[in-house]
Amino acid sequence: MKLRHALLSLAIAACVSTPAFAQKAPPKENADQFVARINAELKAMYPEITVPQWLAATYISDDSQMLAAKSDERWLTLLNTWIAQAEGYEGQKMSPETARTLKLLKLSASMPPPKDPAHLAELTRIASKMGGMYGAGTYCKGEGDAKTCRQLGELEDVLRSNRDYDAQLNAWQGWHTIAVPMRKDYERFVELSNEGARDFGFANTGELWRAGYDMTPAEIASETDRLWEQVKPLYEELHCYAGDKLKAKYGADKGQVAGGLLPAHLMGNMWQQDWGNLWDMLAPYPKAGSLDITGALEKQYQAALKAEQAKPAGRSADDIQRAAQLDIAKKMTVRAEDFYTSLGMPKLPASYWEKTQFIKPRDRDVVCHASAWDMDMKGDVRTKMCIKPNEEDFTTIYHELGHIYYDLAYNVQPAMFQGGAHDGFHEAIGDVIVLAMTPDYLASIGLVDKQKQSNESLINSQMRMALAKVAFLPFGLMIDRWRWGVFDGSIKPTEYNKAWWDLKAKYQGVAPASARGEDFFDPGAKYHVPGNTPYTRYFLSHVLQFQFYKSLCDAAGHKGPLYQCSFYGNKEAGKRYWAMLSKGASQPWQQTMKELTGGEKMDASAVLEYFAPLQTWLKQQNAGKQCGWTAPRG
Repeated sequence: MKLRHALLSLAIAACVSTPAFAQKAPPKENADQFVARINAELKAMYPEITVPQWLAATYISDDSQMLAAKSDERWLTLLNTWIAQAEGYEGQKMSPETARTLKLLKLSASMPPPKDPAHLAELTRIASKMGGMYGAGTYCKGEGDAKTCRQLGELEDVLRSNRDYDAQLNAWQGWHTIAVPMRKDYERFVELSNEGARDFGFANTGELWRAGYDMTPAEIASETDRLWEQVKPLYEELHCYAGDKLKAKYGADKGQVAGGLLPAHLMGNMWQQDWGNLWDMLAPYPKAGSLDITGALEKQYQAALKAEQAKPAGRSADDIQRAAQLDIAKKMTVRAEDFYTSLGMPKLPASYWEKTQFIKPRDRDVVCHASAWDMDMKGDVRTKMCIKPNEEDFTTIYHELGHIYYDLAYNVQPAMFQGGAHDGFHEAIGDVIVLAMTPDYLASIGLVDKQKQSNESLINSQMRMALAKVAFLPFGLMIDRWRWGVFDGSIKPTEYNKAWWDLKAKYQGVAPASARGEDFFDPGAKYHVPGNTPYTRYFLSHVLQFQFYKSLCDAAGHKGPLYQCSFYGNKEAGKRYWAMLSKGASQPWQQTMKELTGGEKMDASAVLEYFAPLQTWLKQQNAGKQCGWTAPRG
């Protein structure tokens, strides 16, 4: 996840006075001068936004939440001032760069602030409160000495590796209890956010979000429908295959929910967005070479632990364990950095290694959800994770560093252009590198055995990637389908949970094992809902990354099937990539895409080209089986 989008959007305001860091507008300032001024002001005060947000995420307390809320108040008050001033330049002569900046300024808040100061203050408090509730979320059971409590990471571990049906159900249901107290706050949050959107001239917040793609809100909605229809048949084949394996493992009564839906708690992931943790069940050919990245990383951790234990005495067992955890987390990050530097990109700055949160602290609550931070628009970059030695976290590091290298590349741009060409670009950058983590690359860094060239090893490799990339697609679509409905009123507060599960059934073909009524608020158990991070970007990124990957493979001179391409170490591919990254948001995304790919349209054909062998194989495996699912009605 990229924090700049959140920070230019998280921001919610409540002060009526002009912030101290804002300069008074000169009386005869033209549009170009106005934009030059706000670019300078934004860059100068940017740490005053990011530092309190960093503290609120890495030191969760009432105090840090208050500081973050007050920082947001100051920032959004200034944003409202700028937007009001910008309206005075409509119809005046200005440079194309200035015109684009003024457009981006109006669209920069995905949490649009109401003009009413009291409502701004209320929105600030609610957003800060919900973020803290998510980060500190804990599921406890038992009483007295028998009481045990677990947070998200520990509950995710159960879904990742424990195949006991009831243990998984307990962990899944337990995490979802943390969202119940958010429900009333979220309902009010929607009202206040919509008020801000209307003040900006939009019908609701969802429409404002959809306006940020250099096309109309209706056009981007139509685009996502078109892209989904391209990839839907591939997802349906994967769904059928996974469902058959679940029934074989748990029996027909527990391995599916009525209508052929997959049980939500059995998918190896709290939100069913990545099925990679089910590799032990879904691997097509277990004997065709190991792709057990998690197992290899765990061995490296055990080696680090043994090395720490061999050091002189004087530390507790917990200190030794944490030293080993930090060691493997940093080594995993160094390995990811190496891919980027092999392309000719710079090493991460020394401050990155000093200020990044690599593992979960012992002494406080933090938001473990992985995120990338540009603190000052000039090189202070960080990531925030609670890294564990498993495949999911390993690839997430590569993903997050994609954000960081995008930040570093476009730091040359004016402040308002320091962002992705559109938000889907930002999420795609690191995942392009993940696609280039072929079995040969993984073997070269010692994480898997050298794969013998065979159809079995190819299908294994494709399945490993599909469980992350293809399984995600409908999830990436449905979250904002839910929020668009919430914001436009077609989904009423009395039907929040029903609508959530209706959409998950429609798009993902998953369902809870038992009824989830309106006394629950399951959307709030996903970080991006209380965090108010638009999610369509992730769906788009899962299409864009294959387009970018194909173009970089072409630049690297790759010959052969697309899925065999790794451009690790190729400076020409790196040069082309860096050139795209450095453009930031300075021009419409269509132009930026054309410079890299030769085309101006998002298209999923590269996804289908990449997974063609797997799709053929899945059709063969599913032949004669009852595939598809029926979403519940009413």
